[in-house]
Amino acid sequence: MYSLRTSASFDSAHFLEGYEGKCANIHGHRWTVEVTVSGNLQEEGQERGMLLDFGVLKKAVRSAADRFDHALIYERDSLREKTLEALREENFRLIEVPFRPTAENFARFFAEDLTAEGLPVRAVTVWETPDNCAVYEVKP
Repeated sequence: MYSLRTSASFDSAHFLEGYEGKCANIHGHRWTVEVTVSGNLQEEGQERGMLLDFGVLKKAVRSAADRFDHALIYERDSLREKTLEALREENFRLIEVPFRPTAENFARFFAEDLTAEGLPVRAVTVWETPDNCAVYEVKP
């Protein structure tokens, strides 16, 4: 079995409703999404001897990360409608997600999203800071 790994980064803010502590306020990160795919080498065609063309992998991971770049990410129903209206009036880029936007949940989200695109995802690591990350491993 072989593995390939690539990563892409994006800058965004998030809000964790109900969290008490330093990160209770809206705050931002330079998120890095690191994706590991695994499988056997292809035996025929132009990709013979490859698990997957790196270009295909890099493009998919970059596209997934770019969707969240320079936005405020928040969980559905976690901000008041008045707050959202004010942010929209200021033309802020808002992205509502159906989960609490933590590194752990993002790791699973990206794993499921890229797997649905047909990539043989083995694990996704989401770095919230250069020292802190969450890893989601896909069950075989």
